[in-house]
Amino acid sequence: MRLIFQKRRNGEGEHGLTLVELIVTAAILSILASAAIPIARFQVKRQKEEMLRYDLWQMRKAIDEYKDAADRGAFQTKVDSYNYPPDLQTLVDGVDVKGKKVKFLRRIPVDPMTGQANWGLRSMQDDPTSDSWGGQNVFDVYSASDGTALDGTKYSDW
Repeated sequence: MRLIFQKRRNGEGEHGLTLVELIVTAAILSILASAAIPIARFQVKRQKEEMLRYDLWQMRKAIDEYKDAADRGAFQTKVDSYNYPPDLQTLVDGVDVKGKKVKFLRRIPVDPMTGQANWGLRSMQDDPTSDSWGGQNVFDVYSASDGTALDGTKYSDW
């Protein structure tokens, strides 16, 4: 069986799209766009959570390095501080170690969930479930956001 394709010679070919084709195309595009918006929001939230995890890790590492240096006797701390820094700014400003200024943190990062550099702090003297800081030292840091993460946990519990 052989098919024969014929060209129209009188120039009466179809040009453009019909109204039904345009409506179907617009409907398909709107469905795809409505599916992409939640995915984009999900990605933005995931990126903020990754930044929060990194910032918390960075500050906790700086706190640990400060404590380790104080435990080794590199510099003097207050007796009731348990060799933890008095505040986060001390990690940025640094301490004098044998005539040299040693800094543990370049800057206090901005909490990606709140958009501000105010973090929740815990001291050794605070109750572990307390949401207020006693002010004696900085034992731990957490997000001040009351939001919920993608995994269902509170950001303040990280």
